[in-house]
Amino acid sequence: MSFAKLDQLGRKLEALEHALAILGADEATHMAIGGGEKRAQAVATLAGMHHRQATAPEIADWMGAAESEALDTDQQAALREFKRQYTNMTCLPAEFVERLTVARMRCEQLWRDLRAKNDWAGFLPALEGVIALVREEAAMRADALKLQPYDALMEQYDPGNRAADIAPVFDELKRFLKGFVPEALEVQAARLGKAPLKPLSGSYPVERQRELGLAMMAAVGFDLTHGSLSVSHHPFCGGVPTDVRITTRYKTTDFLSSLMGVLHETGHALYEQNLPQDWAHWPLGKARGMAVHESQSLFVEKQFGRNPAFWDWGLPLVEQHLGEHWSKADILPHVHMVEPGLIRVDADEVTYPLHVILRFELEQELVGGQLSPVDLPEAWDAKMRAYLGLSTIDNPADGPMQDVHWPGAAFGYFPSYTLGAMMAAQQWAALKQQHPAVDEQIARGDFETVNGWRRDNIWSQGSRYSTPELLERATGEKLNARYFIEHLKQRYGA
Repeated sequence: MSFAKLDQLGRKLEALEHALAILGADEATHMAIGGGEKRAQAVATLAGMHHRQATAPEIADWMGAAESEALDTDQQAALREFKRQYTNMTCLPAEFVERLTVARMRCEQLWRDLRAKNDWAGFLPALEGVIALVREEAAMRADALKLQPYDALMEQYDPGNRAADIAPVFDELKRFLKGFVPEALEVQAARLGKAPLKPLSGSYPVERQRELGLAMMAAVGFDLTHGSLSVSHHPFCGGVPTDVRITTRYKTTDFLSSLMGVLHETGHALYEQNLPQDWAHWPLGKARGMAVHESQSLFVEKQFGRNPAFWDWGLPLVEQHLGEHWSKADILPHVHMVEPGLIRVDADEVTYPLHVILRFELEQELVGGQLSPVDLPEAWDAKMRAYLGLSTIDNPADGPMQDVHWPGAAFGYFPSYTLGAMMAAQQWAALKQQHPAVDEQIARGDFETVNGWRRDNIWSQGSRYSTPELLERATGEKLNARYFIEHLKQRYGA
């Protein structure tokens, strides 16, 4: 049977993907700095092997023959996703994949060193090399997929997303936020005028923060027998569903920054750990794109972690692990603090979308060739001033060098963050309509109703449906920004 050959291919590719994922997670957390060059070569070789196996000419014959076989509905869906994967992978030669992998890994390694030194001039040549390759990739993908170059890149992260569809939604959100941020700041100032912010003690040993994070991870559903928590320069969720590697970074002066990072990455991990195991070796068993993934991480961070009900349960844990007694009235002004800043990963949920929209706009220009990498600091600064009233002109480390995505050649990824926030708000609204007592359950530390809803509607579906279909089946309607806007108004407005 030809489908049986595809099934066996899936198992071989899964093994290589496993090795690449674990090597990548290790490289970002535990690898000695001197191991970078050899690690890049090893990963590039494995990536080339994976690409050659996944793009072998005979696969097209197997897929064609499998169409006439008696397949059940799961196998039919799997065949569709095999075809989608094959089309997306055959448009790039293995030699190009290896070149891009080496350039990407070396650029990431340089980024870790040079960002700390605020050395844009030293970093620029490596970034220029990556962007040149990304433009080459976009052109090849666009030709194969019959899409615009930037859309062809977005397709790799979130199938079905198109810039022409996203841009108007983001423009609407940007207009709302530019008016709402000052309003939220006024509301906050009035509240703090009546009850000043209780200062953090500023003494939070890393090991105690880690134990608090692990306790909350386990409580919200993370399976510690199939995952772990480490430290990295940039928080991420990596590894594989049976061995999820999540990371954070710690500040001994502030426990909330790390904790929110842990909750965010735990949201990603819950999705991975609950994907359908029977389909794990098929593309069908993978997560359905990054917007859906971000909706799951932001759900845990925002709908759990910044929900007042969460802190009824969470504050005793803070006292247990950090030795400080806080009331909800003490902690919520910190959790809901709106403070325009330079760093995306530290941004509050009101200003965060503006960071994403800025990157979405700039990377389209970088891919399209309208913006040269050498001009990026000035272009970044202009948008930061316009959207958030802040400047990065002499501070590229906190400007175009702050994220790992561009050094890692991940163009087309950023829109997923804000699309995910919108989807998370819409999922929460649908869940609350079905389960009105969910806040009371969270206040008791009971997350099973919420996780059960997400397991049934999102996690267990893998890549069976497109992103719009998945959301509509789960919530009863297509993506609607009003849920996110209403969420922000309710939490941060007058």
